[in-house]
Amino acid sequence: MNITTLALLALTPILVWRIYSRLKTQMARQRSILSRHYTGLLVFGALVLVPLTQVLARPMALAALAAGTALGVFWGVYALRRTRYEDTQEGYYFTPPMRLGIVIAMVLVARILYIGVELYTLQGSGATAPRFTDSPLSMLCVGLTGAYFLAYSVGLLVWRRRLRRAIEQG
Repeated sequence: MNITTLALLALTPILVWRIYSRLKTQMARQRSILSRHYTGLLVFGALVLVPLTQVLARPMALAALAAGTALGVFWGVYALRRTRYEDTQEGYYFTPPMRLGIVIAMVLVARILYIGVELYTLQGSGATAPRFTDSPLSMLCVGLTGAYFLAYSVGLLVWRRRLRRAIEQG
């Protein structure tokens, strides 16, 4: 083993820990800000739609993306039911189910790290690196994560719209 490999082996757990710590702080009680929900809608919608344009001609990757998207929507709706919503004097707040959100996000992080290791091992071998959309497993992870956070963002927008209608009617 060379020094670069040892450094990567030592730094990978630190990277995973930092990502986990960051996700943990993001999955706590937070203020509901409409612009963030719309941003989530756009970003995570693009996370599913952009790979879709690449996998239309490959049935296995397309099926994996569709399955991941269906699973992501299912878990997103489940998470919305488990979310604690608050209407306080300071504003609107919500607390997502922390463990579920972290697990869903870490699935994609783990897949990206695996691809990084795969690219590292291919380095210098002359073999061509596969595209991210070539792997059905990658498409499953992308669909799962993208659809989960997309469904969650849509659910939060629906919640805020219901609150606004209740205020206008009441």
